[in-house]
Amino acid sequence: MITSFQMKAARALLGIDQRTLADLAGLSLPTIQRMEASVGTVRGVVESLTKVVDALSQAGVELIGDHARSEDGGRGVRLKEPRPPRRN
Repeated sequence: MITSFQMKAARALLGIDQRTLADLAGLSLPTIQRMEASVGTVRGVVESLTKVVDALSQAGVELIGDHARSEDGGRGVRLKEPRPPRRN
C-alpha cells in the first residue's frame, strides 16, 4: 500500500514534519514514527494506513506504486529498487 520511503518523500515534498502529518491524518505522532521506522512496506492497522494515504492525497501527493503510471501529470517521485553499492 505505502512504503516508509514514500511517506518520508511525501512529507519532504509537502515540507511538513511527522507531527503535521499525524495531525492531518488524525493519528498520533508515535503511530507516524512507527510507520516511518518500518523497512519497506508499512505494516499496521489498515484504517491508520488509509488515513495517511488519504491525508497525503488531500494535501496534493500522489503515491505511485510499483510499475504504475501517473495519470494526473504534475511532478512526482519514484524510487528505483535499491542496488548494492559497487566496489571498485
